[in-house]
Amino acid sequence: MGNFIAIIGYSGAGKTTLIEKLVPELKRRGYRVGTVKHTHHQPEFDKTGKDSWRHFGAGADISMIYSKALLAMFKRYPSFSAESAPDLQSLAPYFADVDVVVAEGFKAGDCPKIEVYRETGGTAPLCQSIGSVIAVVTEAEIDAPVKRLGFDQVAELADVIEQTVLLK
Repeated sequence: MGNFIAIIGYSGAGKTTLIEKLVPELKRRGYRVGTVKHTHHQPEFDKTGKDSWRHFGAGADISMIYSKALLAMFKRYPSFSAESAPDLQSLAPYFADVDVVVAEGFKAGDCPKIEVYRETGGTAPLCQSIGSVIAVVTEAEIDAPVKRLGFDQVAELADVIEQTVLLK
């Protein structure tokens, strides 16, 4: 599979915030970075009433909006189920021109993972039960079987990604 790294964690742990800090650090190091967000919700496409929204709403299987500076695409999976859902590997062709793809979610994906963990509600860290976790970003004092970093250690986290994913 391509150079994917999944950022996993419970809802509200800070996955998106971490990605917002990690992407500029990887870009500063000269990498071309892609991102993909996994969601269980039906995402909105464009704005209600706009042409692309109307195309997709009319039942188009693939709808794309394109300009000189931006391309966005939504693709419908008519027989969607957890078993037939696309995995990260099937998304690789869309990211052929980047060095690394930072994926938010995809706990079950077959790629290295970084967990974002906040101690709330008595939930145990995922790294204790999910394989392929290479680091945990947390402020909690937890027993982690992998490298533990704080939320302010973005450069160190980028080092881990370089060593594990990019320079392998």
